[in-house]
Amino acid sequence: MKTPTCLLAVILASTFAAATPAMAAPAPSDSPASAVPAAPKLDAAMRSLWHGHVVHTREYAMAVHVHDTAKAKAAADAVVANAKQIADAVGGFYSKPAGAHMLELLAGHWGGVKALTDARAANNSAAESKAMADLQANATAIAKFLAGANPNLPENAVQGLLATHVAHHSTQIEQIMSGDMKGEQATWQMMQAHMDVISDALAAAIAKQFPAKAS
Repeated sequence: MKTPTCLLAVILASTFAAATPAMAAPAPSDSPASAVPAAPKLDAAMRSLWHGHVVHTREYAMAVHVHDTAKAKAAADAVVANAKQIADAVGGFYSKPAGAHMLELLAGHWGGVKALTDARAANNSAAESKAMADLQANATAIAKFLAGANPNLPENAVQGLLATHVAHHSTQIEQIMSGDMKGEQATWQMMQAHMDVISDALAAAIAKQFPAKAS
């Protein structure tokens, strides 16, 4: 079984992939991302939580595109509920205050994604530019927080992962708003694969830091 540290190689690879707007390809089956995790339950829980994030943000964009306010509100509420679950998971290892700070950071991420979605739907270029700037600043803040909490998560590498994630959001939202659902399907597949990279790397780093607590 490969060690949790091996998964950080995937983070470093994603840093370079994030340098362009193109989406990172899913990791091959023999990559560290497909290795048996050090803490299978934690890994599965992290995957479920981070996949929930992209599922609900996608639902929000699709509802906004068809002007379904009820579905948009339900999706937005689901994003917030999911963020609270992720923050609780972080707090379980790093304390309630750390979980509360993580929730603030995730709220900032969702705020940026929501603003970008709404701006693209309204063809508001100024609001779109602000939303992207906010998302990039938020990615930096999240990377700084996670690197400070866990020495197994290099800040620059985590920021690269999050930059790719923001690029996925941006591309997906643009495709949904333009009605390019064929392109969106390809983006969606890569977006889900990238969620595995993020969640696996976080789970591996936590398991290495707390070997007696992670399972």
